[in-house]
Amino acid sequence: MKTVLSTKILTPSQKELFLNSGLGLVEYDALKIEFLDTKIPLDHQNYIFTSRNAVSAFLQQTKGLDLSSFNVFCVGEKTKSLLESNGLQVVQMTEYASDLGEFIVENHSTEAFVFVCGQQRRDDLPHIFSKNNIWYKEVVVYSSILNSKAFFTDFEGILFFSPRGIQSFLLENTLKNSTLFCIGETTASEAKKYSEKIVIANKPTVENVLVQAIKELSIKGD
Repeated sequence: MKTVLSTKILTPSQKELFLNSGLGLVEYDALKIEFLDTKIPLDHQNYIFTSRNAVSAFLQQTKGLDLSSFNVFCVGEKTKSLLESNGLQVVQMTEYASDLGEFIVENHSTEAFVFVCGQQRRDDLPHIFSKNNIWYKEVVVYSSILNSKAFFTDFEGILFFSPRGIQSFLLENTLKNSTLFCIGETTASEAKKYSEKIVIANKPTVENVLVQAIKELSIKGD
């Protein structure tokens, strides 16, 4: 049986996609999230989130508060869903941070923002904001720690969801002849440093990465 390694623990509904695929699945978290003791200022109107971890930290600090007056800008459908399910109004959601930055430049250039993020956040938004003189305050609320683990199995496919996930995996493993399934262009850019066997998801979601892996590896047969 062909086996796929996921570098993120999947939800039960995500695992169900594998049930009838004929593929084996091994999973672990290549990254561990550590929340920091950072106070988020709540006296602003516009907040930016590029991950669900940042949203979780924000929700922890705003328990019991009326969140309807905040305007929220975010990256990713799952991030948007978490925000809206907790009563926050999402003004704009994009798939990539660079697209969100351009939207803000074009439509909200005179406003101020609080960017709630992780310690290893990418430079896309700060670069765009600095270049266009948009005022923002960056608040770092969590850190992702490399969680290395050695595997002694050959995997036909490896699922990667971030550049740091690739770095974590490579601490104790090699890619051998595996096909690398990447959630987006940023992750794929890191993967291309080590392999040419790369498939990029059509949409930057975990589910689409799974679908691409099942489709690609099932087609090839046993």
